[in-house]
Amino acid sequence: MNIQALLTALQLREDKDWEFKSAKGGLPSSLWETYSAMANTDGGVVVLGVKELDNGLFEVQGLDDPLKIEKDFWNTINNRGKVSANLLSNSDARLEPVDGKTLLVVQVIRAARRQRPVFVGQNPLDGTYRRYNDGDYKCAPDEVGRMLADQSEQTADSRILPKFTLADLDAESLRQYRNRFSARNPNHAWLTEDTTGFLRKLGGWNRNRDTSEDGLTVAGLLMFGNEDAVNDPAVGVRFHLDYRERVSNRIGDRWADRLTIDGTWVPNLFQFFQRVYPKLVEGLKLPFAYQATPPVLFTDPMRSGMSPTHEAIQEALVNALIHADYRGQGGIVIDRFPDRLELSNPGTLLVSFEQLRQGAVSECRNPSLQRMFQMMGAGDKAGSGIDKIRQGWASQKWRWPLIEEQLKPDRVRLILPMVSLLPEDSLARLRSALGESLSGLNGREVQALVTADVEGSVTNQRLQQFSSDHTTDITRILQDLVAKGLLVKDGYGRWASYRLAERLARSGHNAVGTPDTTEEDSGHKVTTPDTSVQTVTGVPEEDPALLAIAEPARQQERLDPGEMRSIIRTLCRGRDLTFRQLATLLNREPGGLQRWHLRPMVQEGQLVMQYPDNPNHPRQAYRTNATWKDA
Repeated sequence: MNIQALLTALQLREDKDWEFKSAKGGLPSSLWETYSAMANTDGGVVVLGVKELDNGLFEVQGLDDPLKIEKDFWNTINNRGKVSANLLSNSDARLEPVDGKTLLVVQVIRAARRQRPVFVGQNPLDGTYRRYNDGDYKCAPDEVGRMLADQSEQTADSRILPKFTLADLDAESLRQYRNRFSARNPNHAWLTEDTTGFLRKLGGWNRNRDTSEDGLTVAGLLMFGNEDAVNDPAVGVRFHLDYRERVSNRIGDRWADRLTIDGTWVPNLFQFFQRVYPKLVEGLKLPFAYQATPPVLFTDPMRSGMSPTHEAIQEALVNALIHADYRGQGGIVIDRFPDRLELSNPGTLLVSFEQLRQGAVSECRNPSLQRMFQMMGAGDKAGSGIDKIRQGWASQKWRWPLIEEQLKPDRVRLILPMVSLLPEDSLARLRSALGESLSGLNGREVQALVTADVEGSVTNQRLQQFSSDHTTDITRILQDLVAKGLLVKDGYGRWASYRLAERLARSGHNAVGTPDTTEEDSGHKVTTPDTSVQTVTGVPEEDPALLAIAEPARQQERLDPGEMRSIIRTLCRGRDLTFRQLATLLNREPGGLQRWHLRPMVQEGQLVMQYPDNPNHPRQAYRTNATWKDA
């Protein structure tokens, strides 16, 4: 049975992460690792009674004793010695008939902030899993530690820093902040407080009633600290701030402007915000109704000269600063490209993507920092921040913002495209390729094609951000476009993406929101900013040397997994090959090749991805890890 027929039979959403497992002999032990992984990532669906074959097809085996399997499932998930938490209601696990056989379908939801980590056994450090691509991996102790910290009643930024004093703060930053605060709230009672009292009101100074400990908090230091203090290892954070303005969309090109920790300014969050926000909105036009002279930042937009787009950018910048997990890797990175803004911060989302889309859900990792920005008029609360960003972008008729959550390391990236929802050059190319056929497509179909053109690929999740259509309706639209020969599908499940058919794709396309590189899948040319890539001559799929290497796989429908992976390593040694090129060389179904070989090989360190931070990059390619030694 093919995947779409199986999903349809089970009424499963294509955009969900799902896993199929054989249940011969009872509940598979790997079920609980997958349950933990899905709960700690973004949820998903586990189907018991189906075996996934190497060729990408599915064998519906059914359950030998469905009622016993179902009973064993509930007994185990409610056993705290086996699984730390049961997140499911009765309706989340159901028996379903398919092809005359019975399957158990388990809908796993994303665990809430206070519920993570969900782990197997009794030790979270040894039994916590997450999903990476479409596989489960055991979390390292530091990952588990960050989940436990997010779960704590004491927020990350309210922690008192022993032996840190007011001398560790930058006096000028505090003075400038008080001036901003006073301009917005000239009669506020907090203005009568001394420095310590003022910080205490903001959450920058705290007292532990149990221990009588009194002192500067992490929030106070990050917001107002001097350079030596914020970088002191005793703080327990990895503090890094970086703003880069690019002269073009090419990542490899030198920036036109940069602000990073280099000794020329005081690197705290207040000073970073003060300097970066004007750079992000520079050149942004103000509608006549919002004109004000002079413009004053951080106050009501009708009185300050801020348009909805200015507010959206301010909100996005503040969000990156207050939601960051400052114990994570990479720090705050803000990039301004000619056609988009990208803001990324360490950490994971504290709410699901579904909650983000709905809005009005307030979860903040650093509430004291949030209060500090709010009290000077920057940043919103009560979960309306993402709505304000969307409204600002809608006012310009720009493409909707895109939020991505990345793992290894944990980062959240917000991409703000500054291009039209339906760019005329993209429509012109489609008209040229399709002629009168374009007029026969409805608005949703045109939007899907334009998104694939502008962004390099389109997914079910991405189209959900453009409309209120149900996910099944979006799936139907994408499948119809595939049937019409306008889109080509890559992968499946949550990682399914669709790209323009070759006759519609433009050469040298640089996708909004993805690193700018030039690569022709034919293998003639590969250019990346950081590596010197060796390529084969001509089309890789037709190269005699590569075909000779792949011959054992081409001649055998079933091949030992170890031998298949050895062939893949040989093919990818010293060169980058896309999964489509590999699938053609090996005579395998692309989705199955990714799921059973390429992604596991990446996780095991046998292969490296050309775009490790964006696994779904439309030009993703694989190369053998130079440090991997064949047994």
